[in-house]
Amino acid sequence: MALDQVEVAIIGAGISGLQSARLLRNQYRVRVLEARERAGGRLCNHRFSNGDTVDVGGQWVGPGQARMYRLIEELGASTWPLYDSGDNLLYLKEKLRRYRGTIPKINPIALVDLGIVMARFEAMAKGIDPAAPWAHKNAQQWDATTLASWLQKNCRTRLARELFEVGIGAVFAGEARDLSLLHALFYARSGNSLDTLLAVTGGAQQDRVHGGTAGLCERMAAELGAAVQLNAAVEAVEQLPDGRLRLRHQSGSVVCERLIVALPPNQALRIQFEPALPAWRDQLLQRMPAGACIKCIARYDKPFWREDGLSGQVASPAGPVRVTFDNSEAGRESGLLMGFLEGDVARYYSGDSAEERRAAVLDCFARYFGERARAPLEYVDKDWSSEAWTRGCYAAHLAPGTWTSYGQRLRQPNGPIHWAGTEFAVQWFGYMEGALEAAERAAAEVSAALAQTRGRLELVRQ
Repeated sequence: MALDQVEVAIIGAGISGLQSARLLRNQYRVRVLEARERAGGRLCNHRFSNGDTVDVGGQWVGPGQARMYRLIEELGASTWPLYDSGDNLLYLKEKLRRYRGTIPKINPIALVDLGIVMARFEAMAKGIDPAAPWAHKNAQQWDATTLASWLQKNCRTRLARELFEVGIGAVFAGEARDLSLLHALFYARSGNSLDTLLAVTGGAQQDRVHGGTAGLCERMAAELGAAVQLNAAVEAVEQLPDGRLRLRHQSGSVVCERLIVALPPNQALRIQFEPALPAWRDQLLQRMPAGACIKCIARYDKPFWREDGLSGQVASPAGPVRVTFDNSEAGRESGLLMGFLEGDVARYYSGDSAEERRAAVLDCFARYFGERARAPLEYVDKDWSSEAWTRGCYAAHLAPGTWTSYGQRLRQPNGPIHWAGTEFAVQWFGYMEGALEAAERAAAEVSAALAQTRGRLELVRQ
């Protein structure tokens, strides 16, 4: 087995791990170890037979995500706005209703109820410090309450609650009962507001990247060259007597002074640490389960729904596809419809055959856009819960009680081990922007620690 010696090792070649390496490569010898045969992590491209590239993982960037736009420019890529013209659709009680904006036109009583609940949630979220959500005066109470319990108490109408939960599924890829109220408020504040996270133009779904977001990771990995090692799942991290770490992976070992773990929390739990991580770290990671999401995309000869004045955006409490978007790429002829299966629905259809899942998705598309949507030229879906090195998407949730019990130490290094990835971000937790922020913090921690070590060595030599 080959032994590799570097100063910094990084586990995970997703956007956070790759950016960590880019930030450190000019100062230190760096090695990125990736379990998959590709770089990108939760960013992944699919190429249709006509050459169209589509994201089957994370895809959107929007205002307030300066790091992402800067990275896109640095890598020579470009963006285009998601199609957001025409009427949106609400499928309710087996009827389609057209509307504009974020909130559909519904029964006036339910509409007022939904508006009040949204305003109340936003006001509560505005008071959260995303760097320290546990410090809020109501943190203990809110962290002990599920979002579902809060909605049950605050929504007077069933329809308002159902529509709010459609938005929750779209943002969190989970159910309201999965989340502590504090985590939901933190998540919204981390991305500015819940309205920002739900919006297209001016919001988190505003822009797409030509060539797909995974293409950014491919360019980053190409820049790093031999520093990125694929098919190298790390099985164990052992601390040596001299304080360095030895990482054992499928095809060899790496010895390093500092380690950045840039993995989804559930994947970090797969690694055997010797000695074991502190009990609190292990328990924290156990309390950060991933969301459940299947992303589904159908390709047509053209975006025919636009001819009917439709945006391609649908909200439907009935589901199983509860939200859709026009995912067609600017400058291409094909029409791409994208829909999500999320939370309980994703967990259910994850156990179905690919054919049954496709039929259920296309049934929804046909219900929303007519029979023409039932017969795409091509179809693809990605079940992230079944991905061996991910096991869920979009990001992890902090279960009830976690922020107030463990949150203060979430981003704290464990000796020479540092933590990156979107789940360790302050701003834009769960998004690519958050992954880049976490990379910056982890890289800065590593640089400071290594500089201190070098300083001590210089003093000893003198």
